[in-house]
Amino acid sequence: MATNVPSSLVSWLLSFGNDSTLLIHLSTDQVYEGVKSFYKEEDETLPVNMYGKSKVAAEKFIIEQCSNYAILRSSIIYGPQTLSPVAKSLPIQWMDSVLSQGQQVQFFNDEFRCPVYVKDMVDVVLSLTKSWLADGKAIQVLLNVGGPDRVSRLQMAESVADVRGYSHSIIKSVSASSVDRGVVSPPDISMDITKLTQMLGIKPISFQDGVRATLAAEAST
Repeated sequence: MATNVPSSLVSWLLSFGNDSTLLIHLSTDQVYEGVKSFYKEEDETLPVNMYGKSKVAAEKFIIEQCSNYAILRSSIIYGPQTLSPVAKSLPIQWMDSVLSQGQQVQFFNDEFRCPVYVKDMVDVVLSLTKSWLADGKAIQVLLNVGGPDRVSRLQMAESVADVRGYSHSIIKSVSASSVDRGVVSPPDISMDITKLTQMLGIKPISFQDGVRATLAAEAST
């Protein structure tokens, strides 16, 4: 809660005046319960794990305290490695690495997300920032920010295999219930992004195209 609820940051920003700064907050698809497909922003938030609960608390805190904000509920963000390398394992790069070894790897077939390409995420942030700077009016918006495709971890791995030319025979389909990860994970938190596309005119690229762009960028570095 101390990490994910930005109380100190918000207090500092408010010291400049309530509308003088636009706060863009990255939330998560984990705020949803995960019992249906394509959640909308107005659907009830019923997170099943502490991470999701802390993010819901952050959203509520920002809405109560701030009058100029954009809350972006992001799905899995993927894309090329950054100029200053991220230490944690990146999803597409990890899948490419394990599949390239030619050994059978397990992937969940019953957990669904709408992964979003990192450059689309950046475009959303830039669009909101430019709109605020141009109009000078306070923004109060909450948006689902995911890609257009509802995919399982299995389908994600299959896309990587297709782009790289790996055999699907090394991709083993398993249920998420077969592994104890020590924390509850929502089965289906795919998101409806109609509001995003209508409000900002941004249409995130398909997962397959995002995988292709990610791996192409890695190859050129």
